[in-house]
Amino acid sequence: MERLGPWEAPPRLAVAVSGGADSLALAVLARDWVRDWATDRGGTVLALVVDHGLRLESAAEAALTLQRLAEQNIPARLLGLRDLRRGSAMAERARAARYQALFAACAGEGLLHLLLGHHAEDQAETLMIRVLGGSQSRGLAAMAALVETDRVRVLRPLLTIPPVDLRQMLTTRGLAWVEDPSNRDRHALRARLRLLRAETDDPATDALLSAAHVAGQARAAEDRAVAEELASRATIRPEGFAILSPGPLSVAAFAALVQAIGGRDYPGRSERLAALARAPRPATVAGIRLMPAGRLGDGLLMVREYAAIGAPVSAVQGAVWDGRFRIVRGDGLTDSMVVDALGDDAARFRKVSGLPASVLRTLPAIRARNMRDSPKSSRDGNFLVEVPHLSYPHGAQEACPRLVFSPPRPVAGAPFLSARDVCHDVSAGLTDGWGCGTGGDTLC
Repeated sequence: MERLGPWEAPPRLAVAVSGGADSLALAVLARDWVRDWATDRGGTVLALVVDHGLRLESAAEAALTLQRLAEQNIPARLLGLRDLRRGSAMAERARAARYQALFAACAGEGLLHLLLGHHAEDQAETLMIRVLGGSQSRGLAAMAALVETDRVRVLRPLLTIPPVDLRQMLTTRGLAWVEDPSNRDRHALRARLRLLRAETDDPATDALLSAAHVAGQARAAEDRAVAEELASRATIRPEGFAILSPGPLSVAAFAALVQAIGGRDYPGRSERLAALARAPRPATVAGIRLMPAGRLGDGLLMVREYAAIGAPVSAVQGAVWDGRFRIVRGDGLTDSMVVDALGDDAARFRKVSGLPASVLRTLPAIRARNMRDSPKSSRDGNFLVEVPHLSYPHGAQEACPRLVFSPPRPVAGAPFLSARDVCHDVSAGLTDGWGCGTGGDTLC
């Protein structure tokens, strides 16, 4: 845990708990850690128990898990998911809903750190799944021990711990857990791989973890190189576009920009993407446009492609429009309002804004719609209420911004942290993965 900091004082953690042995063990270990690490500062842990509602037994299992956590003096909240339905891509949809509920719960409680119970066997299986799926080098780094998101820090402190050790710890303490039958469902690739391998001290697991660590170190080096390259080559504007200086970029840096400006979870694989990175020129690719920067300087603009912009969304606190802009201030908004692209209304602002028309059209605007219309209704006929990035109406942004550019993945975040990375001895003047150390020129 120490290497996954920095931590506030007192440390306040959330732990995702399914009721199985791994997550239950993590909750117990996290409780012990905050008490030991900050005995006189009152560290706390909140367990978040997710009930997907997909099995008849799930409600009873969740209630039993809450009882077991209470017996361990671990506060807990139940997060019920009632909109899931069986069908195609069930595992993927359940995972997305689970993370959405966990992130929302953390935000509601003001918690910055969410701990997940993935262990060494999970890491080995993830690597095998990615190899079988033809993942490139970045994917072969498997799961990161720490992932920074725009809402919470996702931590996996057990990635090097065999699950048999976690179960032994619970057994020694006299704690029982829930066995999820889906873990033995041969319809799922992960379950099939798990059943093929005995849950013992398997030398193959250690070899897979070592391979993931090597790939993780390479990925971390690439992440740092991308950050340095973009710091010198790109300007990212709060209106959701970027200005690129002339010349080629690495494919990784170019893809990171495309992903952020396009509001995508992943940039996608494209030979055209790689070709544009090597020789940037006006073009349309992966939901973005490249065009001459004009009066904004030399080089190219990277802007959101207007034709690919998402549908309107209800203007409520926390809503995300087009995968790029998040409402961070909800005062004054009503049920009849939506967030949509400025679109053709951009013509009204061309004389008062220094932004190109291609950028203006893609800015988020808040509109009042007819109550009979759905949030996906046409922009036509909707009344323009606010354009936060243009301070319309006058003074709309004087207090604080209404909408902020918040893509799902940062263009250049913290470098990949492998499960086996450790902090160096900062007392010797060395630095850890964050660049922190004792020297005056370090980040800390």
